[in-house]
Amino acid sequence: MKILRTRAASVSRQGLCTALLVASLTAAVGVSPPHNTAGADESSPRPSDPQGKPHGVPNLALPDLAPKNPGKGKPGGGTGGDAPDGNTGIPKTALAAYQNAARLAATQLPGCHIPWELIAGIGRVESVHAGGYGLRSDGSTEKPIRGPRLTGGQFAEIRDTDKGRWDGDTEYDRAVGPTQFIPSTWEMSGADGNGDGIKDPNNIFDAALGTAHYLCANNRDLNSSADLDKAVLSYNQSREYVTAVLAWMRTYRSGNVGTVPDDTPTTPHNPSGDTSGTGPTRPSPGTGSTTTPPSNKPSPGKQTPTPEKPRPQKPDPQKPEPPKKPDPQKPDPPKKPDPEKPTPSPVTHLKRMSAANVEATAGDAFDKPGNVQALDKTNKPVVGARVVFEIIGESTKARFLGGSKKVTATTLKDGIAEAPTILAGATAGQFPLRATVEGKDSITPVDFNATVKPAPAPHADEIIRVGNESLKAEPNSAFTSKIVIQASADGKAMPGIGMTATVAPANGEGTVKAGPYFKDKNGKPVREVDLGKTGKTGQVTLPELFADDLPGSFTVRVVSSDGQVLLVRLTVLAAEPTQKPSTTPSASPKS
Repeated sequence: MKILRTRAASVSRQGLCTALLVASLTAAVGVSPPHNTAGADESSPRPSDPQGKPHGVPNLALPDLAPKNPGKGKPGGGTGGDAPDGNTGIPKTALAAYQNAARLAATQLPGCHIPWELIAGIGRVESVHAGGYGLRSDGSTEKPIRGPRLTGGQFAEIRDTDKGRWDGDTEYDRAVGPTQFIPSTWEMSGADGNGDGIKDPNNIFDAALGTAHYLCANNRDLNSSADLDKAVLSYNQSREYVTAVLAWMRTYRSGNVGTVPDDTPTTPHNPSGDTSGTGPTRPSPGTGSTTTPPSNKPSPGKQTPTPEKPRPQKPDPQKPEPPKKPDPQKPDPPKKPDPEKPTPSPVTHLKRMSAANVEATAGDAFDKPGNVQALDKTNKPVVGARVVFEIIGESTKARFLGGSKKVTATTLKDGIAEAPTILAGATAGQFPLRATVEGKDSITPVDFNATVKPAPAPHADEIIRVGNESLKAEPNSAFTSKIVIQASADGKAMPGIGMTATVAPANGEGTVKAGPYFKDKNGKPVREVDLGKTGKTGQVTLPELFADDLPGSFTVRVVSSDGQVLLVRLTVLAAEPTQKPSTTPSASPKS
């Protein structure tokens, strides 16, 4: 498809940089040089899968080939935009969402091998990691991220498919959220990345996992360069798009990435292409430069005139001077401390700020498992300290949201760090949640005692037989119909209900020594069996029933673990009498 490119993207990355980058990507993953549209292969959008159709304006600005200030391993490392310093910072919550999605995908889609850096590449190109939209720590944004109305023309025409639920438009669809999902595609690939029970494309945790599901579709293995190429093309049918996404992916994989605060001021990338009312603010790392410094290189094919002796020029008051390049032979002078930004004192101890004992029911979550405050030697709060929360032991299989046993949180202005949500798991028990200061083993940790309570036993207020056909059998044969029992409570199916079945007389009381029977694992007749527990649908199926040679009426008495009783009628038909030939001789006729 044809891509509507921003002026910044087309101006800032022409010439040698683009050529070199595309060449390197072509050699690495088999991606051909950019052209306007991709070939019609299996990655092409289908009527039920319109994500690859033109649905907005991606940010196609490329990272520098040789970042000067990557901030590797440092939170918030690097300063500036796309060029010239090559900064590649990712907002803290966005980075957590991408890494969380990759961890979940490794379990849900183990054959896909999707790296978090690829998901981050999509997020970077689609919305610049939701920068400027008020990204919150729970993954939501203060302002919605929406593409253009898909009314046709330069974009696809897609009539409303979600009744305005996600995009606020009941006439036409719009791509939504940090990774710009079309609502109908979200219906197929949407995912719950933060465990809140809602699949919301506007939440970056959900959007990141949905992106992983979408890219991994059709059993793709992203270790394969061909599958990787098809996956990105399926998101946007443009080679320029593939080039940009893979360039950012490789930059992140190289370690040239630092985290920045979620609220770093920046001009948001608008995928709808409407830039009215979006004045520039201080750019956050990795948001892209809107201008390109003038090049001193000669144009191809033109001769360079002999330079004259440079004359000193007066500074233009209307034009700011370009930043001076540092002299490698001259060390930078020491920076003076900012009087408005005092250097924080080191943390000397942690203080518990919430209850020492926390509880959750098996299968639920600890919403706020614990808070601590970082203090210096004068008992003043320390802002920006890094506190590590760790689940100790494996007694309950509890995990932080995303599957990790250890997470790091940064103290806020009051010096308090809060442990994220913990999923209690299905096993009852206890475990310590420990808070420590990163890199400070000498500081006494703070422990919280977490208890996972057993989940209440399931209860059924009714058990019934599914179906009403008569259950009859000839002597010494099998009953042709199987018996299926349904357990429910308040009209809802109840899984996990234990049941037993006993063959009884017609009145349902006691047991019988002859009559219908089940078979044990050795094939011997038994008249009492444990049926186990009902499944997800609240149903359990009885083993096959057989009749012996005793005719008459019987019952199967089904009893649930919480005392519900059901009698199912059985009939063993009487054997038909066998007629014997007559032995009396016929009377001779009288003469």
